[in-house]
Amino acid sequence: MAEPSARPGPGPDYSPSGPAPGRHPHANQQFARPVGPLTGNGYTPAGPPPPAPAPAPQQPVQEPQPKGRNVVRSSLLMGAGSLVSRITGFGRTVVISAAIGAGLLGNSYTTAQYFPQMIYELVLGGVFASIIMPLFVKAHKNDPDGGDAFAQRLLTLAALVLGAAALVVTLCAPLIARAMAEPSQYDLVTEFSYLMLPALLLYGLFAVLSGVLNSREHFGAPMWVPIINNLVVITVGAVFFLVFTRDAVPGPGGELFATADQVTNGMILLLGGGTTAGVLIQVLCLAPALRRAGFRWRLRFDFSALPLRDIRRMAAWTLLFVVANQLAVMAVIKVANAASGNAADDQFVPGTTVYNNAYLMMMMAHGIVAVSVITALMPRMTRAADDRRWSELTEHLSSGIRLASFLLVPIAAAFIALHEPIALAIFQWGAYDHTMAVATGQALLMVGVVLMPFSVSQLQIYAFYAQTDTKTVGLFNLPVIAIRIGGYLLAFALLPLEWVVVGLLAANGVSYLVSLLLSMSLLRKRVGLLGMRKTLNGLVRTGAAALIAGGAAYAGWLAWPDVSGSKLGQLGASIVLGIALLGVYLAACLVFRVTEMASLQATVRARLRR
Repeated sequence: MAEPSARPGPGPDYSPSGPAPGRHPHANQQFARPVGPLTGNGYTPAGPPPPAPAPAPQQPVQEPQPKGRNVVRSSLLMGAGSLVSRITGFGRTVVISAAIGAGLLGNSYTTAQYFPQMIYELVLGGVFASIIMPLFVKAHKNDPDGGDAFAQRLLTLAALVLGAAALVVTLCAPLIARAMAEPSQYDLVTEFSYLMLPALLLYGLFAVLSGVLNSREHFGAPMWVPIINNLVVITVGAVFFLVFTRDAVPGPGGELFATADQVTNGMILLLGGGTTAGVLIQVLCLAPALRRAGFRWRLRFDFSALPLRDIRRMAAWTLLFVVANQLAVMAVIKVANAASGNAADDQFVPGTTVYNNAYLMMMMAHGIVAVSVITALMPRMTRAADDRRWSELTEHLSSGIRLASFLLVPIAAAFIALHEPIALAIFQWGAYDHTMAVATGQALLMVGVVLMPFSVSQLQIYAFYAQTDTKTVGLFNLPVIAIRIGGYLLAFALLPLEWVVVGLLAANGVSYLVSLLLSMSLLRKRVGLLGMRKTLNGLVRTGAAALIAGGAAYAGWLAWPDVSGSKLGQLGASIVLGIALLGVYLAACLVFRVTEMASLQATVRARLRR
């Protein structure tokens, strides 16, 4: 499943530290509200101030307990959970792809899997990430009951809203399938959707319950239980492969499950029901952590105590951003399905599954590297913006771009130079045959081209979030999305069907570049020079090093023996040539005196001296 555009929210990108100690005089003024008769509204304690306590006998002064170790421990726990979650999530994609392939069945399953998360983002996702999570923290800090009443009301409201939305969209599954799929997919996508759209309620409950835990500084469960979901779906894929794929007979074009007649109700029930069961288990696994945090959920319907008017007002711009992005998701699914749906009966044309797998490769690289950099820099950028220290904010942004580029450029070079052996090694299993893997490799090459514009544009967007400015992001995102959707339509109209998916990724890249230039221009007008000369100098040096390393790796691949029929050979080529690319890249960075390479050397030397 393709991830949504990066934005602040609970989970790997959400800072676990909560509000900074003390209150800045201008911080969060939109939440200020006179004390009223109600409690649990997420603002301030209700009722008259408590009487002053009697003077206590003087006690020996105790040293405050250091919290740094707890923050470091929580950060390490979240980082480890995020990494393992991304790895198992990618393993889930590989196993499911091997079980169902990238043809009719794979594209139909992938299309249906998009629906519940798309609708969740539209109904609650953007609002929760930008507005409700800070209110959880404030309610836990300020309300006499530790925010329990606030959380119970919000959970009840979310369950009602998302439950109603899940019921409506599940009943509308045939209409959604006709809007997003091709005629040959209608029945399969509809049947999958009946089983998977109810997960909309589960995604919402998981997000809100995770917010309750994070506001109480219980970070482990929200980070680690998605791994259980991934393991459940991996098990589903393995069972499907053993029961159905292993003995399946290929069609005339060599593709498994090429027609809807070859897909049984048992297959649909296992895949669709198993995927939703993974989300259900993920939610249920939060229960022990909630008990340890001292939270009990009971239904509360006094929603007037919630700051609904303020939430609606503050969420408007975030919703604009979310809606625009979901329109682009809908467009890319429709175009990818149209490309594969218009292919001849005996011709494989890449569709939604190939696009999704290549996109997930990009998001995994971005998530492991760029999101880690964003997480480390966000508190510093926010403090600098809050104090209007613009030069400090721009220095943090510039250093973050340089560091992320130093780490991402060799990954991009590997995607470009070694796209074929990487795709063959990772994806050529079971129903995902050689032709499908080669097509995924061609898409991966384009991912290597667009990876850097995407990550840099996301880093710059977070500079606006550091200023608590969602309006600007929402507004300049509109022309970016328009360009992206226009690129999708041009790719479908102008390119041969087998190259449409590559064209879709190229359209993404053009929109990322426009986003980068627009955000850079707006940031420069607001905070001054961004230090881009220094950043550009670093990018040129690392780019030159990657060009040399990628060229050497590609030459090695051309000289490598044919591995099309050998899984061991594919893995060996990817690993050996990938290590060689990294070695040449680091050596070239030393020659070109890349600043980050010097910092890496100093760190290694310091470690070795210990």
